[in-house]
Amino acid sequence: MAMAQSSRNPYPFPKLQNDDDFQGRREPETICYPVPTHLAQRQLPWLRISGQHTLSSARHEAYHFDPFAPNDDLDFVLKSTYNHHEGLLKDKNEVVFQHETFSDDHGRVLKNRVKPLPEKKMPLNHPLIISGQTKKENINSVKTAIGRRHLNATRNGYSRKKEIGGFFLP
Repeated sequence: MAMAQSSRNPYPFPKLQNDDDFQGRREPETICYPVPTHLAQRQLPWLRISGQHTLSSARHEAYHFDPFAPNDDLDFVLKSTYNHHEGLLKDKNEVVFQHETFSDDHGRVLKNRVKPLPEKKMPLNHPLIISGQTKKENINSVKTAIGRRHLNATRNGYSRKKEIGGFFLP
């Protein structure tokens, strides 16, 4: 007898073949950026960022000129801090140390950092103490007024001091 082929599926669960079967049907990807890159670079914040040069990018400009920069290797070695009378037989890298590396009085900006200013000492060598007012006093009170002949304690500036004995205008 001939065997008939069975039409029964031995694996009844859905066949997992691709990403849609694993995660379900996905929506097509949308464009995240509504403006193309070449147009977005002309708007904020890219315009603000690209408008400011860093020190390195400003030095790479075609029109940048540094009058203190050495022209060749000889100028570079001559500007170094090496003194053969004080430091004989130094290494090759120590011979070409530049003045900008070891001092701050060269007048050039080397990094985009704000140098912290040293705190100024008080001339009398004592700290200045700033005290706060512990209690807020009423500015309209007569008790806190400075003692003078004319006080604003009564109507329109007329007042009377007992020791003087009269009425005065302020």
